[in-house]
Amino acid sequence: SLSAGLDLPGRFLFATLTLMTLIAILVFIEEAVYIYRKIPSSKRSIIIWINAAAPVISTTSCIGMWVPRSTMFTDFTAGIFFAIVIHKFLMMMIKECGGQKVLLRRFENGRFTISTGPCCCCCLCLPRVPITRQTLFWLKLGTFQFAVFRPVLVFLSIVLWTNGNYVLNNLSPKGPALWISCFVGALTLFALWAVGIMFRKVRILLKCKNIIPKFALYQFIVILNQLQTTIINIFAAQKIIPCAPPLSSTARGSYIAQQLLIMEMFLITVISRVVYRRKYHDLEPPECVDEEPGDKKQTP
Repeated sequence: SLSAGLDLPGRFLFATLTLMTLIAILVFIEEAVYIYRKIPSSKRSIIIWINAAAPVISTTSCIGMWVPRSTMFTDFTAGIFFAIVIHKFLMMMIKECGGQKVLLRRFENGRFTISTGPCCCCCLCLPRVPITRQTLFWLKLGTFQFAVFRPVLVFLSIVLWTNGNYVLNNLSPKGPALWISCFVGALTLFALWAVGIMFRKVRILLKCKNIIPKFALYQFIVILNQLQTTIINIFAAQKIIPCAPPLSSTARGSYIAQQLLIMEMFLITVISRVVYRRKYHDLEPPECVDEEPGDKKQTP
C-alpha cells in the first residue's frame, strides 16, 4: 500500500497536506453558510461556485496523492469543475454590474477592447467592439462553450483510456492525446479571452466591489491549476524530474504537482474568504455602484 512505502517524513508530509485539505473544506463550508445567509439569491449560487474552485481542486489533488491510480479521474474532475467556474466568473461580473440590462444601459455608448490576453494582447490594431446585447452573447458563449465541451472531451478521453488508446504522455501525432490536449487548450484560451475582455471593461466600475483582488485570485487558480501542472508533467515526461524508486519520473511529477496544488489552493481558499467577505460588507448599499463613474463620461 502507499502508506507502507512511506518513511516517517513522507507520512508526516501526507498527513499535513491532508489536514490542510480538510481545513480548506471546512473554511469553504463556513463561507458557503455565510453567503447563503447574507447574499441575495440572484448572486448566491454563482459566488458559492467560484469560492468552491480552490477547495475542490485541493480535494481532488489530495485523493490523487493517496490513490495514485485515480490521478486521471481526479484531474479530469478538477478540469470540469474549473471550466464551469470560468463561466461563473464572467456571469458574476455581469451580475455585479446589476445584470445584463443595467450593464447595457450603463455602457450604452461604450466599447469592448478585444486586444487583450491571452489571445490578442499583441494585436493592438484590432478595432474596439460596441457593447451590445449581441457582443455580450458572444462573450458568454466564449465561456459557456468551455463549460460544455470540456466535460465532453473528458468523457471521450476516459472512454479511449479504458480501451488503451489514450496515453497522457504519448504526444505523438498518431495518438489522440495530442489532439485532445490541443483542442482543450484552444477552448481554454477562448474562454479566458472572454473573461479578460469583460474584466478590462468593468474593473474601474467594480473597483468598490473588490473585483481586482477577486480577478487576481481567479488568475492564480488558472496559472497554478493549468500552467504549473502542465509544465511539471512535461518535465516528468522528458525525464527532467528524475525517478525515485519505487516512483517513476511520471509518478513523481504527478506527486509534486498534487502536493503543490494542495498547499496553494489552501492559501487561496483562506484569502478568498477574506476578500469575498470584506466585499459583502462594503456593498450592502446599492448606491455604491451608482456613484462609481466608470464609463459614464461617455454617456450624455
